[in-house]
Amino acid sequence: MSRNTIAILASIISAVVAALVAWLVSADSVEQAGVPAVVWCILAAFGVNWLVFIHSLINKTEKYFDLTGSLTYISVTILALILGPNNEATSFIMAGLIFVWAGRLGSFLFKRIHGDGGVDSRFNRIRSDPMRLFETWTLQALWVSLTALAAWTAITSVDEAPFGVLTIVGLVVWIVGFAIEVRADGEKTTFKKDPVNKGRFISTGIWAWSRHPNYFGEITLWVGMALIALPAFDGREFVALISPLFVILLLTKISGLPALERRGVKRWGDEPAYQEYLKNVPVLIPRPPR
Repeated sequence: MSRNTIAILASIISAVVAALVAWLVSADSVEQAGVPAVVWCILAAFGVNWLVFIHSLINKTEKYFDLTGSLTYISVTILALILGPNNEATSFIMAGLIFVWAGRLGSFLFKRIHGDGGVDSRFNRIRSDPMRLFETWTLQALWVSLTALAAWTAITSVDEAPFGVLTIVGLVVWIVGFAIEVRADGEKTTFKKDPVNKGRFISTGIWAWSRHPNYFGEITLWVGMALIALPAFDGREFVALISPLFVILLLTKISGLPALERRGVKRWGDEPAYQEYLKNVPVLIPRPPR
């Protein structure tokens, strides 16, 4: 099977998965023009990414890939607020958290790519391949849709999440996760800017507590979001709890930890200091240094 055939199948499967999930969680979603609002949200997520894909293909650039992901979160969440009942404070809380997270992460990644000369090495082999490029933008749309699914489902549900204990608990969990992610990214950025650290691995600060604290923070904040959204769910809407599970699966089994761990072993596996780091520092869940 050719790589282009795989790209086509992956794009089709992504769209089908998104459609199935949208149907499952839409039972109690308010309708606009006869279509559940949460379905409109997922359609918009794919539409935004497919439109920017056209620009990416014509100009053979991935410059706006990460930025588009963040703008998709923000724009579609605004759409959810417009289409949804908007009667509960929790809807605005969830929307605000998404705005803060997406704005921070999008600008961080955009600056990082431009700091590397404006070239994203992930696109080296697919920049001029229309089908693989389309697959990449489609997968991003699916990523956004599944990650934000709990929030979008709650915001557009006729039974909105009331402000209560779970709201407070979820908000605290989200803040903890966000703080960890921001600190981890900041420490690593500072570490890499120092010429003395060129070619070295970071093992200081919060990175002495976890080998991937940024991923732990990411998982934690989406768990917090799901807790805030949970009281709004009924029946098939509980399928929206796939959001934090998807983030966990994505980061720990698919595109996150496995690749970075292999890369680390390949670069520093023969160094005694790195072997000691692997031995003493947990891969994900932080633990005080021994």
